[in-house]
Amino acid sequence: MRPAQALIDLAALRHNYQLARQCSGGKALAVVKADAYGHGAVVCAQALQAEADGFAVACIEEALELRAAGIDQPILLLEGFFEASELALIDQHQLWCVVHSLWQLDAIEQARLNRPLRVWLKLDSGMHRVGLFPEQYQAAYQRLQASGKVDKIVLMTHFARADELDCTRTEEQLAVFNAAREGLQAEVSLRNSPAILGWPQVPSDWVRPGIMLYGATPFEQVQALAAQLKPVMTLQSKIISVRELPVGEPVGYAARFVAERPTRVGVVAMGYADGYPRHAPTGTPVAVDGQLTRIIGRVSMDMLTVDLTDLPQAGLGSRVELWGAQVLASDVAAQAQTIPYQIFCNLRRVPRLYSGQ
Repeated sequence: MRPAQALIDLAALRHNYQLARQCSGGKALAVVKADAYGHGAVVCAQALQAEADGFAVACIEEALELRAAGIDQPILLLEGFFEASELALIDQHQLWCVVHSLWQLDAIEQARLNRPLRVWLKLDSGMHRVGLFPEQYQAAYQRLQASGKVDKIVLMTHFARADELDCTRTEEQLAVFNAAREGLQAEVSLRNSPAILGWPQVPSDWVRPGIMLYGATPFEQVQALAAQLKPVMTLQSKIISVRELPVGEPVGYAARFVAERPTRVGVVAMGYADGYPRHAPTGTPVAVDGQLTRIIGRVSMDMLTVDLTDLPQAGLGSRVELWGAQVLASDVAAQAQTIPYQIFCNLRRVPRLYSGQ
């Protein structure tokens, strides 16, 4: 059996959720969209079920998967609904729903519902993807209140640059939000992972931890609270072949690496078809039997090569950590000029093995 595996530590997941709660002092929706960032939405939600205040997903398909698995906590649809017909399922399964557009508000006013909805009313405070404009916000709130279709409204926005701790944009967005909601008596949800960790002064009755749940920092620099996160996923494989190459010999496609000294090359059963980033260059860290070394040459579809020259004890069958507790996913992502969100979500073909249930 091919040795590539993703080990998922559910105890670490719970630790990270608890850290989010402690940092915020409020209630926390565990964000499990995109199959829990590649970690397995159903299993992760079940692992958090006893303590989570609720969950957040991107769309109704993801929410229904959780309901079918027995998750009965609140589930928020972060993108709301895409068609008015979805309101019947939202009503049936008692889902919470973001409203970010006037047409969604129109649809709610016209819907026939068995019970009032829980709505999270989203303001575009400067992210400029979705959300009501500030001049629309108060009127939309009043329309929802008057519709008789809503039992409670949470006011929300999304920060665009909270991962940049020296950037003033978060404070600017907060000022826009506060002006738009002036006089409205409702709970608010403002803080995503970087805001939970890095912006304690931002008030938020509800927080929405995403990437931090999975143990990866949202920051490019070291940050004290992010350093307390525990990696949830360990992506690992084994050495399946060893080559001894003389000076001047190339390795892999396009000869991106040429040996400058006699080089011992280990071949690892892991490639971009598994979700490992193809653009990870020579020098990207890996650990072989617990010892740090580096990738050499270009990542292939099913294999990659590592430098074993200074690891004489390593050989056929040696364990290789591609990312985890020793090799941080954020460091691998930085080498590949991407972000840990993407490399987690790109995971495929690799079986997930769970512990810490």
